[in-house]
Amino acid sequence: MTGLKLTAVQALEKYFGYHQFRPLQEEIIDRLVAGKDTVVIMPTGGGKSLCYQIPSVIMPGLGIVISPLIALMKDQVEGLLAVGIKAAFLNSSLSGQEQMRVMEDAHSGKLDLLYLSPEKLMSPDFQGILPSLNINLFAIDEAHCISSWGHDFRPEYRQLALLKKRFPNIPVAALTATADKATRKDIGSQLGLHDEEIFLASFDRPNLSLEVRPGRKKWQQIVDYVLKRKGDSGIVYCNSRKGTESLAEKLNEHGIQAGYYHAGMTDVERNRVQEAFINDQIPVICATIAFGMGIDKSNIRWVIHHNLPKNMESFYQEIGRAGRDGAKADTLLFFSVSDIIFYERLMQEGPAEYKELQRNKLKRLEDYARAATCRRKILLSYFGEYLEENCGNCDVCKSPPATIDGTTIAQMALSAVYRTRETVGIQTLVDVLRGSRKRDVIQKGYNTIKTYGAGKAFSEDDWLVYVGQLIHQGILELAFDENYALKLTPVSQEVLFENKKVELVQPATVEERLAQQEKIEVRTAEPVFDFDDALFQQLKTVRMELSQKYSVPPYIIFHDKTLQEMAAVRPTEKAHFFYINGVGETKKDRYGAPFLEAVKAYGKENGIDEKDLFKAPEQNVFAPKKQKKSRKDTVETSVELFKSGMDLEEISAERGLVPGTIFSHLMKAYQKGEDLDIGRLIDKSSLQRIQKGMIQMGEPFSLKELFEYFEGDISYPELRLGVAILRKEVISDV
Repeated sequence: MTGLKLTAVQALEKYFGYHQFRPLQEEIIDRLVAGKDTVVIMPTGGGKSLCYQIPSVIMPGLGIVISPLIALMKDQVEGLLAVGIKAAFLNSSLSGQEQMRVMEDAHSGKLDLLYLSPEKLMSPDFQGILPSLNINLFAIDEAHCISSWGHDFRPEYRQLALLKKRFPNIPVAALTATADKATRKDIGSQLGLHDEEIFLASFDRPNLSLEVRPGRKKWQQIVDYVLKRKGDSGIVYCNSRKGTESLAEKLNEHGIQAGYYHAGMTDVERNRVQEAFINDQIPVICATIAFGMGIDKSNIRWVIHHNLPKNMESFYQEIGRAGRDGAKADTLLFFSVSDIIFYERLMQEGPAEYKELQRNKLKRLEDYARAATCRRKILLSYFGEYLEENCGNCDVCKSPPATIDGTTIAQMALSAVYRTRETVGIQTLVDVLRGSRKRDVIQKGYNTIKTYGAGKAFSEDDWLVYVGQLIHQGILELAFDENYALKLTPVSQEVLFENKKVELVQPATVEERLAQQEKIEVRTAEPVFDFDDALFQQLKTVRMELSQKYSVPPYIIFHDKTLQEMAAVRPTEKAHFFYINGVGETKKDRYGAPFLEAVKAYGKENGIDEKDLFKAPEQNVFAPKKQKKSRKDTVETSVELFKSGMDLEEISAERGLVPGTIFSHLMKAYQKGEDLDIGRLIDKSSLQRIQKGMIQMGEPFSLKELFEYFEGDISYPELRLGVAILRKEVISDV
């Protein structure tokens, strides 16, 4: 890291007021600083912005950030300026003179980060300017938009592939909060990235409670729900413009200050409502999906879906706008069959392939809404992450249904998937299990496999419910990019060969569960630490006063969670801010004094002597539950587990990291001379093929060229491993 202005940890403390990184952040930063392409899948509130902001700050030069929304650029830049980082944006909201000033600052080295839209970046004028800038990285936010497998495909994103062709030596970070497995694979390919590594963070947001209710008497339920949370910021998503207006009117009639937001409003009207919400002047917004994507507001305490979204990605992205500060937050989804019919009608137009993809995505969300098992398990399984235990913070967990031992049922289904070579979809699998005589089943010879007809005892509807539950539990996986074929997972092996017990809910109880939801009282998650709520409310008042004084949103000054930590620590001097996350040097100097005075005043009001106010927290009390080890330690851990006999998938599951990350750990150690039986990761025939390919290609060659030589028949990880083994053997023989 020679030539860096600061280390990554120094920048984290100086600007953002944190003493340690969240999981994966440090590894991603190290990779970008080393000049390597990276794909980052990290949920909203997971800290993905830091992954490119810190490298841009500590490396010489300018970071270019591609962002699709003006509101998001403005929000990000305001937040960076508030912590002392030099940032700016270029978009149509600026006058010509203001744009010229930004470009002058970019050329003169006065900026660390510059935010642009894809259209602005790819315009002929700006493409002519790019080579004259000292660019240290490109960060592409909302990168799922480049993939047609994604939920929000935007053709203009495809033009961004030109970046890697024009600037092959500048690292690219492609980042998104929502991408299924098919989309993740497609992002790097569409952008033309070089040997990129995919970092997949946990999608689990344990601070969010999850609840589903039947869509009956919705407006009255919403009024009651919001009244219990009066004063908290929240969003109600509706699928029609009229719905947003009528619901906002009803809420206002009941004394709840609410605004509405939709695409039919003028820009001036939308901006006025959005700014009022951001600045805590309007606590509740009733909105269509046009609202929220460009907002970093961290203190949204609840999100309601008046209607079912059209896919799991949209749902996850929208509920992810609650509790971004890590403090507890609630989510509520209303489900009606009429929503399914509504989307089915919308899907009548468009290419057949697109309609089929959207129908399958909608079905997964319908499964979530009808679920009789832990909802968080279902939500996470969609993104390829599996929980062993139930979450305890969803309505199903709080009122669990009776279950049966479904191990034999699961084994029948898994065996049929295996014997059909993981090529069939859900309906065909059910047909095979029930011994159907459909033409397709007979023509493909599925009637000859051992498990044909093994599940005749169960109805077609029963099997559809059971298979859905197996998918939700991570025992089966649905490959959208392989004609929706069912795939086995590492958990499948445990069920088939290690007799891992599987619990299933009987289908007869599923509809009953949905009807019972109205009776369930869902409690929100408990805070992870104790704080004085009365002091917290007073600190919020101080924050609002500072917000008005400096003309920035309250959450830009401090997040709710930071104020909660203040209310727990009760700082009386600047040095005490060290114990509170989110208070960097600039914020401490600019905003710290009024909060210290508020704490002291609170002490006087409550008869607490000033020397007794400050309470130093226990070590790491405010830190994330899963602490990331240093890069050195995390590599050593992977090596130790590998030496103990565990394979790549087992280590991945044990550590909560994607296999690609574990693979890179083992490769790094192997190339440094660690004594590892690395041949366990590749079969002999593949190694021989790679050796022949290397001889044919002749040195030097790139991994991409070797990949193309084999026409994609050998994966990048296998090639990287094979080349490393063969080159090391040659070196050791000399």
